[in-house]
Amino acid sequence: MKKILITGAFGQLGTSLCKVLSNESILAAGRVIISTKKYKCIELDITNQRKVAEIIRNYKPDIIIHLAAMTDVDGCEKTPEIAFDVNVKATENLLTSFKGKFIYISTDYVFDGEKGPYFEDDKVNPMSVYGKTKLYGENLVQQSDIDWVILRSNIIFSYSDRTKASFVNWVVDSLKKRQMITVVNDQWNNPTWTNDLAKVISKIIEKDINGLYHYGGRDYLNRLEFAKMIASTFGLDGSLIKPITTSELNWLAQRPLKSGLYTNKIELDLGIEALPIQKALDEMVSQL
Repeated sequence: MKKILITGAFGQLGTSLCKVLSNESILAAGRVIISTKKYKCIELDITNQRKVAEIIRNYKPDIIIHLAAMTDVDGCEKTPEIAFDVNVKATENLLTSFKGKFIYISTDYVFDGEKGPYFEDDKVNPMSVYGKTKLYGENLVQQSDIDWVILRSNIIFSYSDRTKASFVNWVVDSLKKRQMITVVNDQWNNPTWTNDLAKVISKIIEKDINGLYHYGGRDYLNRLEFAKMIASTFGLDGSLIKPITTSELNWLAQRPLKSGLYTNKIELDLGIEALPIQKALDEMVSQL
């Protein structure tokens, strides 16, 4: 049984990952603990180097899965120094104290969204503070002398009362109240179900691969189409969803528009197939 430390364990992906890896010895770490009897939970501020070193020294993990990040894209733009502390310095804190296998979850925001979807060796060019700090984190991982995996994903989704940041939660909760919502029709991705991504991470551990990989859902669609798929899967009124363009929203940070990730390399190396998005949504609903 492997000892696995998961940072950011109580977010969307962390919640799914702890379920999928339930047969391993998990230490779930986060800023706010949601305690459970199934595995050990600790409060951990990853920007505190002394604390990070102490946890790694005491727990002696074989693997660290580093999910914790500041993912609020406009928030990162507003407070770049906090984004740098959480997304860069904290990653460095973990790498400095650790000698096992390091799995770093990254993002398609390291690209500019001019001509996605992207392969692993496509040129990176982040447009936002969030994208820049995640890329900086990637570079630290690649420069380290430990066994590493960088796994980039995009539009990670789940439906859970525990996660406020979920696009699915927002669409479903709004439509249940019969509220009209506007969703961008010019941002293209291949959204990724947390449960599916957690299974991929589990497979990375099982097959012990390393290097840089991309993973996302099988289908490439814009955010408006995704919202309409969500509405239809949950049996809600999709006519309440209206299109808007990204530029009309006047967001602080620039978003990559034509983004998304090709999954060929990881499918080949792990012997898996990317999950179609409708299938992911159906499975998600059946588990509620």
